[in-house]
Amino acid sequence: MATKRILSGMRPTGKLHLGHLVGALENWVSLQSAYLNYHLIADYHALTTDLESSELENNSLEMVIDWLSAGIDPNKSILFRHSQIKEHAELHLIFSMLITTSRLERNPTLKEQVRDLSIENISYGHLGYPVLQSADILLYKGEVVPVGDDQLPHLEITRDIARKFNNQYGKVFPEAEPLITKFSRLPGLDGGQKMSKSLNNTILISDNPENVITKMKSAVTDPLKIKRNDPGRPDVCTVFTYHTKFNTNEEKEIRGGCESGSLGCVECKLKCAAAVSNSIAPIVEKRIQLEKSPATIWDILYDGETKARKVAEQTMQEVRSKMKLGILK
Repeated sequence: MATKRILSGMRPTGKLHLGHLVGALENWVSLQSAYLNYHLIADYHALTTDLESSELENNSLEMVIDWLSAGIDPNKSILFRHSQIKEHAELHLIFSMLITTSRLERNPTLKEQVRDLSIENISYGHLGYPVLQSADILLYKGEVVPVGDDQLPHLEITRDIARKFNNQYGKVFPEAEPLITKFSRLPGLDGGQKMSKSLNNTILISDNPENVITKMKSAVTDPLKIKRNDPGRPDVCTVFTYHTKFNTNEEKEIRGGCESGSLGCVECKLKCAAAVSNSIAPIVEKRIQLEKSPATIWDILYDGETKARKVAEQTMQEVRSKMKLGILK
């Protein structure tokens, strides 16, 4: 029986892409048997960069369908929406008293988001989203957090807040340990550091083979390999990065063909597209079936939210007791 708890989540931006799959979903699925997993649809977090909320419900549904299609099992993992568990907001408020603004302003991921989304004025909520994230993790007493290297600063903020609360009021929260994701980032088709729908450089995990080919044809390759017989540099080629993940059986052959010039970029892209499509084919097939029964998806969420709410309420009773704030009747 899994005992240690993990809290993982994503902002509901609709259908997911390959970056989500390799950076999080595959890891979540593999951890289900070893841990008790709580999977958060972070609709509050979505508001930190976009106040438009009319599509959040539909985007949440699309994302959960992708989670289930990729192998998240609601019999092993608890799925729920941020906005349906009010204790997240309460704990966030308390935690916001335990950290300085200067610490939050040093957050490298915040700087990255501001750059990528061309944000001119940072909102109070956006600056403090790592504090809300800390509340998300600690509300369920998450002991392990699967993260990429780029997310370690967030987790350190969570650990600092847990220590400060425990020292100030008494032991309630664990200091969550990182579980580094092996393949945490997949570059975008444009050669950028990561896939992002806002940058329009993605392949969706629900894309059919034709769409995968079309998108792969636009992928950036070695700028020095212009003609087929030109020797290439696989290690600077975005497409080869995808081969190392989705086409391991041919990776050595692809590298040799690229370096010698015998393999042209068009052929290389077609091979890569086929490998990607083969990898996501079971996800695409399962998604088609799940799309036929949205009521089942909502039932899974309602059940998960009932379970999550029970844990959240218990944690907040401990928090109020330690702080001498009294227990809500």
